[in-house]
Amino acid sequence: MALGISTYAYFWRHSPRAPRPMTLEEMFADTAALGGEVFQICDYPPLAGWDDARLDEVRAAADAAGLRLELGTRGVRPEHLLRHLAVAERLGATLVRSMLHTPDHRPGPAEAADLLRPTVAAYAERGVTLGLETYEQVATRDLVSVVEAVDDPHLGVVLDPGNCVARLEHPADVVAATADRTVNIHVKDFAFTRRDGWVGFTYAGAPLGEGLLDHAATVAAVRPAERGVNQIVEHWLPWQDEGFEATARLEDRWTRHSMNTLLRSE
Repeated sequence: MALGISTYAYFWRHSPRAPRPMTLEEMFADTAALGGEVFQICDYPPLAGWDDARLDEVRAAADAAGLRLELGTRGVRPEHLLRHLAVAERLGATLVRSMLHTPDHRPGPAEAADLLRPTVAAYAERGVTLGLETYEQVATRDLVSVVEAVDDPHLGVVLDPGNCVARLEHPADVVAATADRTVNIHVKDFAFTRRDGWVGFTYAGAPLGEGLLDHAATVAAVRPAERGVNQIVEHWLPWQDEGFEATARLEDRWTRHSMNTLLRSE
């Protein structure tokens, strides 16, 4: 088991809102300085346009920082996932995270399983694991049914219990349903806060340990150290009214806090 950080923990700092967006190499250096051992390049648009030479540069930078890489994308179309398998091999990544749905393709469980069987076989041949993330667009029972139907150890669940609250699934139920099939954990705390005038709630991120995530229970159920499941820090940090500098400072603070909290708990 290794601790690491995702591009989602640098969401605003590498976004177009940044006066100078952070590069992957800068994220690698920061992750290593914070004690991380793995970095997940997740839903990162520039990746799609990179040639082999650029991918080799990224791998060399990760190696120099002492980091292993993971990838993250969306969708289960075979051609898309096989392209990411090739990228994973180029980067030395052994895990690719995906989601069942994209804006133009929303397969049901049976169709998804049919699409994934030959793809997962190709992943298995190359020693790469594919993880499907828990999230509100797909019922957790349906996600698990896809993984069980394919029934290959190179297909599992990327567990992010906070994502499923919007589907009215309790995080503890999501953990219980997926623990045995989990191959990656996204560590992201979350909380409800009252809106002005007590008119409704805002559901957003919180510093690790200050929200509703029962991370200790998640670890107890999944047993990441025993099973070699990496834990990856992410955030749901809202944009701050004071602008980019305030948002970037808070994002950095949350990332450091999350890593320090996880390292102390090992």
